Amino acid sequence: MKAVVFDQPGPPEDVLHVRDVPQPAPGRGEVLVRMIASPINPSDLMYVHGNYGLKPKCPATPGFEGVGVVEASGGGLLGRFLRGRRVVVMNDRRGNWSEYTVAAARQCIPVPADLSDEQAASFFVNPATAVALTRHVLAVPPGGWLLQTAAGSALGKMVIRLGRRDGFHTFNVVRRREQVAELKALGADEVVCEDDPIEDRLHAVTGGLGAAHVIDPVGGATGTRAIRCLAPGGRAVLFGLLSGESVTLDPRFLITGSKSVQGFWLADWAKKQGILKKLKLIRQIRGLLREGVLTSDIAATHSLDEVRTAVREAAVPGKKGKILLRIAAGR
Repeated sequence: MKAVVFDQPGPPEDVLHVRDVPQPAPGRGEVLVRMIASPINPSDLMYVHGNYGLKPKCPATPGFEGVGVVEASGGGLLGRFLRGRRVVVMNDRRGNWSEYTVAAARQCIPVPADLSDEQAASFFVNPATAVALTRHVLAVPPGGWLLQTAAGSALGKMVIRLGRRDGFHTFNVVRRREQVAELKALGADEVVCEDDPIEDRLHAVTGGLGAAHVIDPVGGATGTRAIRCLAPGGRAVLFGLLSGESVTLDPRFLITGSKSVQGFWLADWAKKQGILKKLKLIRQIRGLLREGVLTSDIAATHSLDEVRTAVREAAVPGKKGKILLRIAAGR
């Protein structure tokens, strides 16, 4: 079978290759999945670079999420139940950028018939992060203010739509001025650029209160400014480092008003949730996808053989949606 492979960490465009490799066989509790499509997420690119929380054991295949059809089971009730079904594949073992992959049966979610392959491929990472941060970790109440950086990203747009649906306000920080009108049309309450007077604008729209909730995947100067917008008692959640730079904080700022900053990694958070909470989260995502709240825009689709072009496009700031690897036709 064909698979995308890298022998050592490095720039994805340089180190990724498409090779013929043996088709894997599932063990007990695992399933063999014929892959249909997989998105290229920032976490995938960081994994190839070698600077993600999960370190590759080379030679390795990237791709943490995707959609495919279960072809065989290595044993177990869940595996037999999934056989022949189209599933979302959350794969931190072998990677999804290949014609076939093996994954734990418990990390495969059956896909409703009315969900397209394109939306199913991006079912988990961004949608689950958006829902987990706003509804579970921060529990943003109706009428509350949430400040987010990188608001023009696919995840940022999901948060804006969640705010409109759940009744909380979003204050959105973007890199490019042309994104302001786009996000306003989407329903954002306020949109500013990174070089605008962020704190002044925030205090103007919140009546001087600041933001009780902040989420930041950028870090660096932008993340630092976002955290400094916290209201007394406010909480900031850091879940990425797109800038590659650390935030810098004076402890006195956090001490005054009892503000707090914490980290969030979806994989860690999900592992700590009980089965009932996980099932609830999956039901929420399915419903919100059907409503159009958590849908992902697809900017371009490429074959496995075009993976170098695909990762180059995925790394470009300001693209109009996800870059998707189309591995095979759907059933």
